[in-house]
Amino acid sequence: MMTESFAAGRFGRRRPRPGAGIKENRGVRRRGELIRHRALKLLTIMVILLILLGVVWWFLSTYTIHTVTVEGSTHYTNEEIEEMVFQNPLDNISLILSWKYQNKTITDVPFVESIEVTVVGNDSVRIRVYEKSLAGYIEYLGQYMYFDKDGTVVEVSSQTTAGIPLVTGLKFDSVVLNEPLPVENSEVFQYVLELTNLINKYELTVDKIYFSPDLDITLYIGDVLVSLGDSSLLTEKMMKLRDTYPELEGLSGTLHLENYTGSSSVITFNTN
Repeated sequence: MMTESFAAGRFGRRRPRPGAGIKENRGVRRRGELIRHRALKLLTIMVILLILLGVVWWFLSTYTIHTVTVEGSTHYTNEEIEEMVFQNPLDNISLILSWKYQNKTITDVPFVESIEVTVVGNDSVRIRVYEKSLAGYIEYLGQYMYFDKDGTVVEVSSQTTAGIPLVTGLKFDSVVLNEPLPVENSEVFQYVLELTNLINKYELTVDKIYFSPDLDITLYIGDVLVSLGDSSLLTEKMMKLRDTYPELEGLSGTLHLENYTGSSSVITFNTN
């Protein structure tokens, strides 16, 4: 009996050491707590990310610009003006655009005095274009020199601009940007401006304005020459031209308005 008990004690199942089960339970609890801590941390991060994504979504949906109004541009298309204003993706956010153009205008655009950008709503912007006051242009050394009402050359371009007439017959030796054209009689520029305004007002298409040495005026409209004579009664002459304009289509010759003085005056047209 003594031998069997000894063998069982020596080779049989060992008894657990005192405290071993408690340590194992503590280890399990610690691992469980660590897992729960990591899960809670991950959940917290996910919640924070979801909140941030929600804030970003709200911000973008509220302040992304959807409506753009362009006013005052005749030389450039609306799309071209928008490209000048919206220079990078962040500019599509109204708050950023408002900060960017606060107390600032765009001034380095040819034919444009300034471009004013105003945020009128969370998703709406108004772009106001102030163009330079151009009376006409001349050709010089293969370039087009645009001048204002005072005859000052304000722009040089290789392209023509719709609505601005070519002026010929002026005599000058040189052209300098931002300086007046050196012509003998600077009064001619007032006539050019008046004619340009009347041409635009009556929606006429005039290819060229010619000034003789005596400042008599001839307009070129396709194959038709319109002789206006001197600068007297320009408004009345241009009104008569407006009334006659539809009849000139397809004709070739000279319309004489130089002696026109009113509604009862007789005008003549000589064909080529």
